[in-house]
Amino acid sequence: MALRALIFDVDGTLANTERDGHRPAFNAAFAEVGLPWHWDEAFYGTLLDVTGGRERMRHYAEHFDPATCARPDFEALLQRMHDIKTLNYQRLLTAGAIPLRADIGQLICDARTEGIRLAIASSSKLENIAGLLRANLGPNADSWFDAIASGDVVAEKKPSPQLYLWTLQQLNLPPRECLAVEDSSHGLAASLAAGIPTVITLSDYTIHETFDGARMVLAETAPLSLDKLRLWHATASTS
Repeated sequence: MALRALIFDVDGTLANTERDGHRPAFNAAFAEVGLPWHWDEAFYGTLLDVTGGRERMRHYAEHFDPATCARPDFEALLQRMHDIKTLNYQRLLTAGAIPLRADIGQLICDARTEGIRLAIASSSKLENIAGLLRANLGPNADSWFDAIASGDVVAEKKPSPQLYLWTLQQLNLPPRECLAVEDSSHGLAASLAAGIPTVITLSDYTIHETFDGARMVLAETAPLSLDKLRLWHATASTS
């Protein structure tokens, strides 16, 4: 069965956005609203089991700052911090501080040239996804993707398969004609639950996770190419 579409996760897969983008953007937002919260690189890795920015902040408050969690304006505070964090993240993108991982840009361009459709399935906000693509690939790069499933379009985030099921509906393709590229066990669980063969490219924060069911698990520095993805997809089709 031919490979007809690539579906990419974003955070940790297209770029090290968690370490280099979201984490410092959160910290700057905390400082702006006067909270003494600070997430260093190692601690932030432990928070990634919680999917979604608002959810992550809520989890942190519940477990490490119950006084703030009990504030009557806590929900409004969460929204304010998330809005500030998004602006901070966009500034980092504009400054060129969040580059794509090695070979990803070339892979996307090769897929376009050879007529393989492109899609995104990510729990991130749409504006963050589009901003990353535009900052690294050009001002219209988000239009290269036939479907962009962001955390705003479904009720449940990964490891629920909803993002992937929504993407498949937009592409109007069966899951076996697609290949997902992920970096986390949550993402793998989501793509496999949707029936999509999946390749894992490890990131700093997922190197110790387990990936049963993946077609291939690659080190962060291992190059990704269209030929390799086609090969791994072919093995999925015959297994």
